[in-house]
Amino acid sequence: MPTSPVRSFLRLRTTDESHRVTTLELFFDLVFVFAFTQVTGFMAESHSAVGVLQGLVILAMLWWSWTSYSWLANQTRIDEGIARVGFCAAIVLLFIVSLAIPEAFDDREGGLFAPVVLVVAYLFIRLIHGFVYLAAAGDDAGLRRQLYRSVWPMALGVALMLAGTLVGGGWQVWFWLAGIGLDVMFTYFLSVGGGWRVQSAAHWAERYGLIVMLALGESIVEIGFGAAQEPLGAGILAASVLAVGLSIALWWMYFDIVSIGAEKYLAKLGGTDRADLASDAYTYLHFTLVAGVIISALGVENVLAHLDSEHGLELFGSVALFGGTSLYLAGHAFFWRRVAHRWLPSRLIGAAVLLALIPVGAALPSLAAIALATGVTAAVVAVETLTYSRERAAVRSGG
Repeated sequence: MPTSPVRSFLRLRTTDESHRVTTLELFFDLVFVFAFTQVTGFMAESHSAVGVLQGLVILAMLWWSWTSYSWLANQTRIDEGIARVGFCAAIVLLFIVSLAIPEAFDDREGGLFAPVVLVVAYLFIRLIHGFVYLAAAGDDAGLRRQLYRSVWPMALGVALMLAGTLVGGGWQVWFWLAGIGLDVMFTYFLSVGGGWRVQSAAHWAERYGLIVMLALGESIVEIGFGAAQEPLGAGILAASVLAVGLSIALWWMYFDIVSIGAEKYLAKLGGTDRADLASDAYTYLHFTLVAGVIISALGVENVLAHLDSEHGLELFGSVALFGGTSLYLAGHAFFWRRVAHRWLPSRLIGAAVLLALIPVGAALPSLAAIALATGVTAAVVAVETLTYSRERAAVRSGG
């Protein structure tokens, strides 16, 4: 008896090890280019520690949305049936969230109340994800049980965020931080050794490589936007070249051998061991990489805005530039530790040096500060390229 169109629409195919990223996933990611730009602009506009905290809370919410859908897209082909509709709806809702970011903590007069718009859109993003994931789980009782477990942390998190929008003022950011933090924490503890599935290691590694690439792309956009605000002089040109050099070094650190090697480790595992590694190393630790890139882009924006300042880069810009880059390097070290069970000492040392240079960067002229940050990061790349030349050749040749 032929299957009805409705059942065909609702029935989703489970993927296998040969699964790769679909064009709909790439389209889904494009919204995050705009979202990341909005977050960086929000933090730059506030120019304060509180504003950076608020921006990071928003970034965490965006990240939790993105990574939730990365699990779904690894379980089933999301360009078919109800999954396609769900992803397209999520794209629209994520765009609404992105539009609301500038008013997330300070609603402007007139129009809708932006904080509530943002939280309600986020709620529907999560609900759609859960509904489609249940359809994708099919007869997998373990996965369905895991999905049911994840409902109450999500409900608690959204409830706290809604409460924060009603309380408002200085309390809002802490309600939002608690909501997202508890959701993330409880989901983690309820997931260890649980029922999540990673069907394709190649798809998984590619998805997270793409989101790192998008964050780096956003940093390039920030460089171009900042440079375009001023006449093209020698200072702007030099600072822009150094900033792009910093982005290249950050790209090199991830895509030269680390991403390739991590995928190989992931592919060797199966079952709960693979799912736990995917959760720890990618879902959680990759947030430090993306956050590091976004914060360093904020620092670059400050460099370009203060090239002619008599006071140099100052503390805010230095913390963003050196601190963001340090976070990226430290995140790499912990990521590789979880994947390969060994540290990358050069990245830990580089992260520590960058942190120590924050007071120095604050006192330096902006051009000298970006030169110093880029120089330290490039030095780490050079040391690793020479030190791990044999391992690098083996990994890149498929060994």
